[in-house]
Amino acid sequence: MQEQGRGTVQSIDRAVAILRCFDARTPDLGISDLARATGLSTSTVHRLLLAMQENGLVRQTAHRRYAIGPLVVQLAHSGGIPAGLWDAALPVLRALRDDTGETAAVHELLPSGQRAVLDQVESHHQLRRTYTEFGIPVALPLGAPGKALLAFLPFEQQQEVLKSPLEQVLPATITDPDVLAAQFAEIRRRGFALSLTERTPGIHSVAAPVFGYSGQVAGCLSVSGPEQRMPIERMEEFGMRVAAGAWMVSELLGATLAGRDRSTALAGGR
Repeated sequence: MQEQGRGTVQSIDRAVAILRCFDARTPDLGISDLARATGLSTSTVHRLLLAMQENGLVRQTAHRRYAIGPLVVQLAHSGGIPAGLWDAALPVLRALRDDTGETAAVHELLPSGQRAVLDQVESHHQLRRTYTEFGIPVALPLGAPGKALLAFLPFEQQQEVLKSPLEQVLPATITDPDVLAAQFAEIRRRGFALSLTERTPGIHSVAAPVFGYSGQVAGCLSVSGPEQRMPIERMEEFGMRVAAGAWMVSELLGATLAGRDRSTALAGGR
């Protein structure tokens, strides 16, 4: 029974390896293509494809080539898989609010190179952070959410932002490009950003990036509250929790560690 169990797990691993070979650039592949990509023999690939086809995981196209099957498409549209950043983030935001006691929010990276608040789960404290500017573009260098996004954008995009005039909205707003660049490196190392009354008076915040299936940063999660309840020691602790939650959302959106690491390397200018 133990040998049979190991064989079953191995077959599942191999079937997953085959499914990973299909993408937008290679929507259909032949048996030889799949054998080269997975390192499996053509006979093994053929045997697995027959079983996968019976279960709707792959379908046969012209000239004995294969593509993603109807079951995968059905699952993707069943509602069980989050349709986007908001759907994936909301349950995690509730957990972060309950865990930290502070307001948790999800922010989206806009095509304009700015960010916007999508939604929040507010703290139960009478004195709390409450977002009111939903959907309104905010410059990336301002606050922990923007810095968490900017730190993981390609290096060239970071440099464009740092070369532009940086607005000082509060006395603690960081406008020195060298200081911001150093913070970006630290954010990539730790996985989260901090803001100490840099955009909103009296508010401290922590934020961590969310990556999409392509591996590129798509948004971020944040936890924020009054500075008296969020000293730097507590912010460090919250940052690790927010980073863990943000990665949960990233995985729901299809991100992989390899894709995230590629984006991080590009953000560092390597």
